[in-house]
This record gives sequence, C-alpha cells and structure tokens, in this order.
Amino acid sequence: MNLCDIGTIKYIQKAFGFKNAKSLGQNFLLDNSVIKEMADAAEISQEDLVIEIGPGIGVLTDEIANRAGRVVAVEIDKNLLPVLKYTLGKHNNVEVVNEDILKVDLEQIIREYGKEKKNVKIMGNLPYYITTPIITELLERHVPANSITIMMQKEVAERIIADPGSKTYGALSIAVQFYCHVERVVDVLRDCFYPAPKVDSEVLKLTVKDKPSVEVKDQELFFKLVKAGFSQRRKTLLNSLQSGGFNKEVVRRALESAGIDPTRRAETLSLDEFAVLSDSFNS
Repeated sequence: MNLCDIGTIKYIQKAFGFKNAKSLGQNFLLDNSVIKEMADAAEISQEDLVIEIGPGIGVLTDEIANRAGRVVAVEIDKNLLPVLKYTLGKHNNVEVVNEDILKVDLEQIIREYGKEKKNVKIMGNLPYYITTPIITELLERHVPANSITIMMQKEVAERIIADPGSKTYGALSIAVQFYCHVERVVDVLRDCFYPAPKVDSEVLKLTVKDKPSVEVKDQELFFKLVKAGFSQRRKTLLNSLQSGGFNKEVVRRALESAGIDPTRRAETLSLDEFAVLSDSFNS
C-alpha cells in the first residue's frame, strides 16, 4: 500500500469516513522521496526509540517502523486511530498514543522503554499553527532526545536558522541554536501535499547538544533578556530591555560592562553577546 498515493488517501478517506481537519493542519505528503530523506537524516537504527508527532495516516510512521526498534506515534485526532490501525497493521513495533504532544509525558514514555538519550529520536510533520510551541516545549522541558527531525512551514525554518542581523533572526533562532546544532534536510513544495497548503515547507534536523552552545550563569535570566530584547525589535536595546521590565540604569551599566553599545538592537546581537550581557546582569 503506497500511502503517498492520492488515490490511496482518497480510498482511506472514503472507507473510514475521514475528512482532513483544517483546524489540526492535516495535509498529507505525496512525495515518498521526502519521507526517505527525513528518515535518512534522522539516522535511525534498530536500537532507537522514535517518537513521532502527528502521524496522520502513517506515511512517515511506516518508513520509521521499517528502521527503528520501537515507534511511539502521538496523534491528537481520535478519528485517525482506526486509520492508523489499518495502515500500520503489519508492524508490531508501533504504538499509537491518542494524546496532545504538548501534554503527553514523553519522559515517562522514554523511561518505559529504558532508552538512553543517544537512542531517542523525535520526528514529525508539524502542524503550522503550533510548530513554535512544540519546538519550544521540547527544548525547554529538556526531553532526553538525541535529535528532532521535523517538517515545518518554511518561514519558521528560516527563523530557526537565521543569523544575527537578518530580519528573520529572533528569540526562536536563539532558543533553538542555544540547545541544538541545526541542519537543513530538504525543501518541500506545497504541491507535494494533499490537500495543498498555501505555503512551502522545509525539513530541519535539530541535534540536541550535551551542553548549551554558550555557558551562562542563569538560563532563566538569559532567556528573559532575549524575550525582552525582541519584544520591541525596532527599539534600541536600552529601551527594549527597559520596556521589558528591567531598570534603565541597571541595563545601562550591564551593557557598558558587556561592551555592548546601548543603541544597538537585539537582532544584531549574537548568541555569545547575549550570554555576556546576561552574565553582566547577573554580576
């Protein structure tokens, strides 16, 4: 059964009375080569537990199951459960969990299978409307996974990989690059989906580092500064940080101590500079 075939998808929809839920961002992939590139990038082995976010009708799940020791697919839509039972019936190493990925206890799942971080991988085709919250949640919860290989709206991917000074560089760029090494995997055009979305997609691989990219004395303070700095990105650092709740004179002294011009904007600061600034505040 070719789950990337539009005829197969329509057959499944008719057989199970299933309709794509726009509210859940359900667009099914028609390009099998993208699936294989995602699986190759994730470097899945028989030793691995793969947690998949939003399996849909099981297109990616089927390929992962052929490579991994165990797959746990987290699907929020209960209407897809009978579909997944049908499409993945040949696999005995797949468990489908009907939960919201933002609420399910991933750490407990990992403990149940007794896997170390190096053998835990997260994958998925993320709904556009909730991509950023999912990525942020996975990283901030410190889910013990080796990598996160995910498809997302191209615009979000550009924000994640952005460098200082670019219009797309922001708090999300810093958050992901703080915790991960980021790699481009493949671009996916909108006509590779059924139904076709209004935007193109891209697959990124986020390899979670054992230690953050920069060392800071207080991570909570670091991210509070980043968030405040980008909350009003047209303002200077001195003004945006003040608007974000920091005392103006304290900000001025911290910037001076860090050797950062107070008239610069947050989008011009590198990860290292934000780290130095954070530690200046902490001092």
